[in-house]
Amino acid sequence: MSTRSFDIAVIGAGSGGLYFAAAAVQFGQRVVLFEKAEMGGECLNTGCVPSKALLAAAKQAQAMRDAARVGITPVEPQIDFAAVSAHVQGAIAAIAHHDSQQRFEALGVTVIRAAARFIDGRSLEAGGERYSARRTVIATGSHPAIPPIPGLGGVPYLTNETLFANATLPSHLLVLGGGPIGMEMAQAHRRLGARVTVIEAATPLAQDDPELAATVLARLAKEGVSIAASTAVTRVTRADGGIALEAGGRTFTGSHLLVATGRKPNIEGLGLDAAGIAFTPQGITVDKGLRTTNRRVYAIGDVAGGRFTHEAGYQSGVVIRNALFGLPARATAAIPHVTYTDPELAQIGLTEAQARAAHGDAIRVLRAPFSGNDRAIAEGHAEGLVKIITTRRGRILGAGIVGPGAGDLLQPWVLALERGLRIGSLASTILPYPTRGEASRRAAIGYFADFASHRLVRGAIGLMSRIRP
Repeated sequence: MSTRSFDIAVIGAGSGGLYFAAAAVQFGQRVVLFEKAEMGGECLNTGCVPSKALLAAAKQAQAMRDAARVGITPVEPQIDFAAVSAHVQGAIAAIAHHDSQQRFEALGVTVIRAAARFIDGRSLEAGGERYSARRTVIATGSHPAIPPIPGLGGVPYLTNETLFANATLPSHLLVLGGGPIGMEMAQAHRRLGARVTVIEAATPLAQDDPELAATVLARLAKEGVSIAASTAVTRVTRADGGIALEAGGRTFTGSHLLVATGRKPNIEGLGLDAAGIAFTPQGITVDKGLRTTNRRVYAIGDVAGGRFTHEAGYQSGVVIRNALFGLPARATAAIPHVTYTDPELAQIGLTEAQARAAHGDAIRVLRAPFSGNDRAIAEGHAEGLVKIITTRRGRILGAGIVGPGAGDLLQPWVLALERGLRIGSLASTILPYPTRGEASRRAAIGYFADFASHRLVRGAIGLMSRIRP
């Protein structure tokens, strides 16, 4: 068997793999890209894009119900779920050309639509042909983790990989898992007319600050989403043409079941042992530079323990500096995350609990509720909060925001943590009025409130006012 030689091999055409392949070929590298399924990976086809399209439709429906808050007569929307499904598929199709085989081949990438596996430390086999590369990047992503619950394998269930192909609105959707995916899809389907019950074995939205998550959970409950927390499902059965979940001495029945209980890395079939690449059930083992135990191979994104599309993109940049330029780049940045419910829930850095665990009581907690923000009040959406954690000396440790557009409002705090800015930099920033962004500045100014009320500071100001001409 002859071997085709390249400078770079990329396994997986999801966001991380595509980003790396495009950059490498534009730097003059000969690149081969392997993808066994759809170009664009999970994010385009079964994750970020379709979920946000569905959430957008649900938000429009809810706006019709909530119009009374601004003096408009509310109406109950007429939902054409097949048309909503067409909108979701249309969003995928509109973006797909950015990730298409044709586009990447036009850039100069050799695209092989077949599964690739290592046959030794620097060689791969795919589609019956052999390939070698000086450097290889594994970016195969992840797939839904299905819990070993008795009976689950005997009933039809949905995951994010099948949910968006469903053109029929469930009459009662059971959601197994109260993380970001479960909560986003629970709210979307409830707003589009389904009954929804979420069953979570531990705490819903457990990765976020409980004070901020409480606002989201309260909104979902108000909209009619039933949430059973700390309730572990022990058996799944068929019941009356639908599905029944036995949990905590109760039985939950519904027409459809969505399993949203986390992700598992796509490491099967890669031949990692043949290449001397260490891995665990949590993913491929990498160092700070994202290099595997095979010095010629790197791994990025979900397959290396990541969780987010933007994280895979960031890690691609780290590997580009390492593999292409030989620079000692390391993946050290704090990774922001957003749950795209309404209101949104966004976080960067440490939560209050994490900060207290690391620093004890030597922290400052700064809050600015949207109930004090003029733009939020004018729009009738004043629920929410900006919450900032700093050291006593003003070093920013973390920022969390719950409210409309929280993911966008988080961005100045992402920059602040990445650049090591102190709280005074945010407090002194001029922001346009009226915007929700002012709530971040108000929270930052709160850091100085104690100083302004301190007896010595007030005395010094009084003295200066008397001696200055």
